[in-house]
Amino acid sequence: MTRAELLYAAAAFGANMLGAVALTSRSRSVRALDAVLAFSAGFMLSVACVDLLPEAIARHGAQAGIVALASYLLVHLTQHTLGQHFHFGEETHAVSGVVSTAALVGLLMHTFVDGVAVTSGLLVSGLVGTLVFMGVVLHKVPEGLAISSLFLASGRGRRAALLAAAALGTSTVIGVIVTAQVPWLRENGLAVAAGVTLYVAASNLVPEFQSKGGWRLPASFVAGCGVYFLARTLGGG
Repeated sequence: MTRAELLYAAAAFGANMLGAVALTSRSRSVRALDAVLAFSAGFMLSVACVDLLPEAIARHGAQAGIVALASYLLVHLTQHTLGQHFHFGEETHAVSGVVSTAALVGLLMHTFVDGVAVTSGLLVSGLVGTLVFMGVVLHKVPEGLAISSLFLASGRGRRAALLAAAALGTSTVIGVIVTAQVPWLRENGLAVAAGVTLYVAASNLVPEFQSKGGWRLPASFVAGCGVYFLARTLGGG
């Protein structure tokens, strides 16, 4: 595990915890969260379409497309079969303990692949790794907020909510470590990351804000795309 991988994994863990602490301490703004979700969606969609998927296809051809599609479908099944109630936002209704636990289990695969994505990006170049990391960390705060909110809504205490967010952060760290050790993930990690990143951006984050009116959220979404290209240009990409 390189120093960059270690630092990125630790930062991703910290972002999950930041979201949980913000929720459990009541120092949060749902209005600000919507803008963060929209911005994150634009940035992540750009990373997946411009860096991850093209690079994976260039290396492995049609096989990469198949792996990306399979990864997309697998995350869909885990999040909408196991964790049917999960969404990237504050939970305002009471839910059962089974629902909150199922959401956590469904998210663990997604957060594991966040780690796969970071390591796979770094294997391409420092720039790609950094861009992937930026996309990952942007949605980590609302992710930590969402899972802790679900645990609180199920009647569990602050400690359980924080532990749930810590589990997601730990899963990302494990993804970073395992990818560096498992040949199949090193070979196919880009395609896996592309499929999961596309899912999170287009199927998780975009629906959270697209039904809300006004220009602020669409502007945040476009800004996320713009900042991605700016960061890519400044990095020499």
